[in-house]
Amino acid sequence: MARIVLIHGSCHGAWCWRDVVPPLVAAGHAVRALDLPSHGEDRTPPGAVTLDDYAAAIVAAMEGPTVLVGHSMGGYPITAAALAAPGRVAALVYLCAYVPRAGLSLADMRRSWPEQPLAPAIRVAPDGVTMTFDPARIEACFYHDCPPGTVDHAAPRLSAQPIRPQATAIADPAPAEALARHYILCADDRAIPAAFQASMAAGFARTRIHRLPTGHSPFFAAPERLATLLSTIAEAP
Repeated sequence: MARIVLIHGSCHGAWCWRDVVPPLVAAGHAVRALDLPSHGEDRTPPGAVTLDDYAAAIVAAMEGPTVLVGHSMGGYPITAAALAAPGRVAALVYLCAYVPRAGLSLADMRRSWPEQPLAPAIRVAPDGVTMTFDPARIEACFYHDCPPGTVDHAAPRLSAQPIRPQATAIADPAPAEALARHYILCADDRAIPAAFQASMAAGFARTRIHRLPTGHSPFFAAPERLATLLSTIAEAP
């Protein structure tokens, strides 16, 4: 049995893991899907949220050695949490996620890649505090291979994304790189290109790079397969 904390990506919340939690629990794991500050049911004002706040919320959810799973944007918060409390981390799992590079923010990393599939979908609020995704583009970007009804479920639950955490660099992620790390590459991802994911996973041990034939939302497109893979990772020595 492992302790697993699931961390969502931009504009999402704990709700996106609804189909992954039950099979993980059935496999005997203690699982928690977390709403980061200002996401899901958390009512923290978005203008007050920092990357450190994300990390603190994750650390507070870790009861003993924990496998942290970060989806997409969630790669930065799980890394920050690992830096804050390395002794509580059993493993870091980056699910088609950003793997921080020294001195670069998530926004810096996204803009550094030649392909920018998300750029046309991003809508920055007039005050510059938050961003959202164009509702007309979310299916193509995130849910193109998901079951019918997924967009209807997700669209009303997507929240404004605080920009400050994504504009914050991690100065030195090296201590987190010394922990057990896994990367799950999603081959049909239309938000973070598979080649970009591969470049971020280049420093991982080959046996800890895994692949799913899905788009950016495997928790909806292939929840049982994702849960089986996460369970295998969690039980690995």
